[in-house]
Amino acid sequence: MDIITSSPADLPGAAKSILKAAGSNRILLFYGEMGAGKTTLIKSLCEALGVNDAVTSPTFSIVNEYRSSNGPVFHFDFYRLSNQSEALDLGYEEYFDSGNYCFIEWPEKIAGLIPDQYTGIRILVLDATTRQVTVENI
Repeated sequence: MDIITSSPADLPGAAKSILKAAGSNRILLFYGEMGAGKTTLIKSLCEALGVNDAVTSPTFSIVNEYRSSNGPVFHFDFYRLSNQSEALDLGYEEYFDSGNYCFIEWPEKIAGLIPDQYTGIRILVLDATTRQVTVENI
C-alpha cells in the first residue's frame, strides 16, 4: 500500500491507514533517509494510539517508552548502534516479544534480530514537503 502525504495535516489519516494495514503486527520498521520524517510519522501513530506523552526521537537513549490506554508503546532509534550486540545488551527481545507496539527507526542496524513478522514502512522523499509512504506486511 502506498500513501502520499504532502503536508503534516495528512499524517493523522496516514497513521490510521498504517495501523489498519498493520493489523495484528505490533513490530513496525521505519526505513528512510535522515530527515525523511520517520519520527514525525511515529508521533502521528502514537497520537492515533492514544499516547499523551511527548514523543521524541530516542537517538541517545535508544528506546523511549510511551504510555497509552492500550498499554506501553516502545520507540527505538538504532542509528547510533555500532553493532547488533548493543541491541542484545539492551534486551531488545523483551520489548519485541511483549505484544506491545514497537516502532523501530534504522532497523537495518539490527537486521539479524528482526522478528519474522513485521510491518515495513518505507518513506521516500519526493520533494521538500511530499513523501511516499509504502507499507508492507512481512
